[in-house]
Amino acid sequence: MDFAFTDEQEELIRTLRVFARKELAPRSAHWDKTSEVPWDMWRRMGELGLMGLRAPAAYGGQDGDLLTAGIVIEQVCRGDFSAGYPLQLNWLAEEIIGKNGSDDVKQRWLARAATGEAIVALALTEPGVGSDAANLVCRADKDGGDYVLTGEKSGITLGMVAQAAVVFAKTDAGAKARGVTAFLVPLDLPGVSRSPLRDMGSHAAVRAVLAFDHVRIPASHRLGKEGTGFYQVMQGFDYNRVLIALGCLGTAQASLDETMAYVKERKAFGKRLATFEGVSFPIAEAATHIDAARLLCYRALWLADHQQPYTKESAMVKWWGPRLSVETIHQCLLLHGHYGYTDELPFEQRMRDVIGLEIGDGTAEVMKVIVARELMGRESLPY
Repeated sequence: MDFAFTDEQEELIRTLRVFARKELAPRSAHWDKTSEVPWDMWRRMGELGLMGLRAPAAYGGQDGDLLTAGIVIEQVCRGDFSAGYPLQLNWLAEEIIGKNGSDDVKQRWLARAATGEAIVALALTEPGVGSDAANLVCRADKDGGDYVLTGEKSGITLGMVAQAAVVFAKTDAGAKARGVTAFLVPLDLPGVSRSPLRDMGSHAAVRAVLAFDHVRIPASHRLGKEGTGFYQVMQGFDYNRVLIALGCLGTAQASLDETMAYVKERKAFGKRLATFEGVSFPIAEAATHIDAARLLCYRALWLADHQQPYTKESAMVKWWGPRLSVETIHQCLLLHGHYGYTDELPFEQRMRDVIGLEIGDGTAEVMKVIVARELMGRESLPY
């Protein structure tokens, strides 16, 4: 077994760590306070080749592997957690469009997504349908050479600023998963409206409710055959859940590094805080858990890149990584005393940010159901 990154990957880690420290971290609090959309930074990530990592090379992308994607997300989120969202969303969209889109859709959207000039959101979740994604209410009815899209999507990350969305809708109302079809929907079409959500964290992610009132979509914007949309997004969710965990762990690791530096300098009762076991033991525990979770994440991505099953590992890290990160950042906040509780230090923002990913892309409870299914078979399912 080889646990080492390649020389190129190590160089990427060093480059991105500098990028995160110098270009992302200094502006993170500003983006959080103002909800400003940092288009300049997203384009900068496009210039670095990050936004198009998963896009086909023929359309300006990198055709990058998932292990490299994990490295990118972990390092970027050390500087600003919300900076991971445009990367993850564009990567998911690039993969779905690249594999299933018409030539017209690929030409129009892939290169723009790869440069950071366009964001393509993922519109799956609905107000009354959260984890039960096979039972969508949003529908797409065939009308001549077009489809007419009607319904509502909720909790759509970057929904207020995205230029397009991969929208999942029922084309066969009588079917469950086999009745879901994916469409590339430009969000400036007549009949599309957006309403912002006021979240406690990740303010630069500007989530939205998207409403579709008889929106006419050309059949060329259907992604793949009718009835294949659910399987397209589920395949993407497996690796995206690992990327979510790594993003959370990157933020937690940055907090832990800063806290270790602080307790080695701060004194109480005539001694440095790091000498007290009540301080050093929680740090040792957090470091142990983060290392273990990180290794499981990269093992999952390695399995994915080698076309081996990794659904179990993906679900494991999706429930564990965000929870562990919340706990770690909370502990770091406490170790900084009353200043840790202020917004002068980054811990309160980071904790608000990562809590959202205990929910997004599948709750811990759903993830544990998946793990149990993979371990013990479908007879263990509660539904």
